[in-house]
Amino acid sequence: MIIVSACLCGINCKYSGGNNLSQKVLKLVKEGKAIPVCPEQLGGLATPRVPHEIEGGTGKEVLEGRAKLINEKGGDSTEEFIKGAYETLKIAKAVGAKKAILKAKSPSCGCGTIYDGTFTGNKIKGNGVTAELLLKNGIEVTTEEVIEN
Repeated sequence: MIIVSACLCGINCKYSGGNNLSQKVLKLVKEGKAIPVCPEQLGGLATPRVPHEIEGGTGKEVLEGRAKLINEKGGDSTEEFIKGAYETLKIAKAVGAKKAILKAKSPSCGCGTIYDGTFTGNKIKGNGVTAELLLKNGIEVTTEEVIEN
């Protein structure tokens, strides 16, 4: 079983209230091979919501308590992002997922590259909070960009 970012299945859970539909990811769900999750909603954040980025590091530093999830208006949602990551991990373990396909560059789901916390579109190497936690627990993580290409 694979877990996938719900926004990639056409579910309107993206921060803006929209989605990031990937026909290839949706096909996996329709075939019963994948289960959609939205870590940000699982952590208690509303949809739509103000955009967030990691300030002071990457998902690794957030999990270590050394970085925060700040929204565009300066609000701190670190607790919700961490809760959502752990809830996603619970689902992955419950269904025996060994792989995850997550939304690229997201502060939750990004794998390999995320936004730098300045809300300027600049990117840095690193993972989002959920991607980092899944990787730490032996779950292979990739993004829709890899699947689409």
